[in-house]
Amino acid sequence: MTSMPAAERLGSHIKRAERALGATKHAVLKPAGLTVPQYAALLVLSESPGISAAALARACGVTPPTMNTVLKNLESRGLIERSPHQWHKHVLEARLTEEGKGVMADADERAVRVERALAAEFTDEERESLVALLGRCVDLLESVRPSSG
Repeated sequence: MTSMPAAERLGSHIKRAERALGATKHAVLKPAGLTVPQYAALLVLSESPGISAAALARACGVTPPTMNTVLKNLESRGLIERSPHQWHKHVLEARLTEEGKGVMADADERAVRVERALAAEFTDEERESLVALLGRCVDLLESVRPSSG
């Protein structure tokens, strides 16, 4: 028998919410022809054109190999273009193409509807509290994570 029932574990509740959000975004992004990681990459690229794949991976919370796969797929669809950095020729900068901007706008409209519906479920005070509480979760978890190495 476990020393703490699953229903009492905050991590289980956070994971359930994360899975539900991911599944809903997956469903609303599918008609736009994007996966959630592809959408995340396009979103970051729309705000930070020219960002490197490594920085993009960090911003999207995925591994560099995963991001390289995402970028190759987006590039093959003509949604992004990559070119060597002006000074660091081995670093490829990624930017949205015109088609990518159009797909991103459609996908973002869909994703924002989900975010707005979620936000509307709470009062302003509850949203502020939720954001603060989740921030505390992140801070605590990052402080107790064993260092790698």
